[in-house]
Amino acid sequence: MSDRKIAVVTGGSRGIGRAAVLSLARRGVVSIFTYNANRAEADRVVALSAEAGARGVALQLDVGDAGGFAGFADRLTQALATLKAERFDYLVNNAGTSSASGLQAITEAEMDALYAVHFKGPLFLTQTLLPLINDGGRIVNISSGLARFAMPGRIGYGAIKAGVEALTRYMALELGPRRIAVNVVAPGAIATDFSGGVVRDNPHVNKMLADNTALGRVGGPDDVGPVIAALLSDDLGWVNAQRIEVSGGIQI
Repeated sequence: MSDRKIAVVTGGSRGIGRAAVLSLARRGVVSIFTYNANRAEADRVVALSAEAGARGVALQLDVGDAGGFAGFADRLTQALATLKAERFDYLVNNAGTSSASGLQAITEAEMDALYAVHFKGPLFLTQTLLPLINDGGRIVNISSGLARFAMPGRIGYGAIKAGVEALTRYMALELGPRRIAVNVVAPGAIATDFSGGVVRDNPHVNKMLADNTALGRVGGPDDVGPVIAALLSDDLGWVNAQRIEVSGGIQI
């Protein structure tokens, strides 16, 4: 049996998820991470993970399709077997999609899609994978600064992420008997390709957000990935049911 810790990270081929996988690799943690459609980027993360110090394994998964979770669990079990393991230690529910609609514009279909990916997905994927998580393991869900403060055009996304924060507390309560700690990380404005790359590529938006952040800039994936990795470590083993905002002090 492998004595290395193993993490499952959804949405690990890009952005914050990729930064988490590579941060974990630098700590010697093996990651089985998911990607939705871009296999080439997933393969790149596998290579970067090996360079950083630990193996990475890429599996395809649409987190918005809960009907595929049982099949994913079977493929995950096979991947674990290649690592000489039966279970894994850490789960990071990171995969997500964006929304830029306000109250008057958001549609039922858009709201249903947000719910499927950001709330229903983490809930039922965690439920499905519980038999494969080691007792004493750790789970990190991903929220957003937008669950704390409001900005125009984010009504669906921000409200769903607030739900993820409540979900995290309930998970922590119910998984306590198994000594599984559950926390939620809430990034602020992060310069990635998320939401069409607006924070990264639009100078006006970037400056507006930086001007409203105490540390004077927007964040990057490498500001968040190491925090996720740290929350999964034994060093922070007594932190449970907490919301950790990683935003540089936006909208204080």
